[in-house]
Amino acid sequence: MSKVFKTRTAAPAPRGAGLVLAVVTVGLLSGCAAFQKRDSVVVGAIPDDYRTNHPIIIAEKEETLDLPVGASDRGATASQRASLEGFLVGYDSSAAPVLNIITPSGSPNAVAATDAARDFAHIAKKNGVPGSRIMMASYQAGPEEVSAPVRVSFAGMRAQTGKCGRWPKDMLETSENKHYANFGCSYQNNVAAQVANPEDLLGPRKPTPIDADNRGTIIGEYQRGDTFFNQNIGY
Repeated sequence: MSKVFKTRTAAPAPRGAGLVLAVVTVGLLSGCAAFQKRDSVVVGAIPDDYRTNHPIIIAEKEETLDLPVGASDRGATASQRASLEGFLVGYDSSAAPVLNIITPSGSPNAVAATDAARDFAHIAKKNGVPGSRIMMASYQAGPEEVSAPVRVSFAGMRAQTGKCGRWPKDMLETSENKHYANFGCSYQNNVAAQVANPEDLLGPRKPTPIDADNRGTIIGEYQRGDTFFNQNIGY
């Protein structure tokens, strides 16, 4: 006698349950996506790089040199000549900016300063400043300024950064694990001050032509084993 087994089927899910489950799933996924997006925006908006906080910029800057002149001086002194020649090392003769020589007027040393200014102009010409780019002017000085200086100035392109010393909050507050505001400022200022050609920060220079004769000599010595290294170790 054979037995008949009946299989029990699961009760059908209520209508609309699948739709509710799908809506809940989409909501959870969208919530995760929104959380991740918000997180990346917040983290990406925190400037924690000293190059961003203290960028080096290339801009025109006025270079000035004040040379005090005594009332009894007649012409440029040796120390004034040395200071002026050192100052003119930074003058770009190819760009040829205007060199301003400004003398005091109304001070006890006005006559001596005028004589010294003429000598300064001659020194500038000898150091590569075109005569047509030298501008003589005067400024009003007081009678109490016995040694009012002659100011020499020119504008040039320089690498520079913002002024250091920003302390908006206590640097010991490290709960956000971020750099303090002044971090890296002195380093950036030193780099800007040491670079000889500010355009090097914008891109590489054009390579100079090779010295074919010197290259041939060096390669020949290397092939013969006649190099500095071999000579010093006795080969």
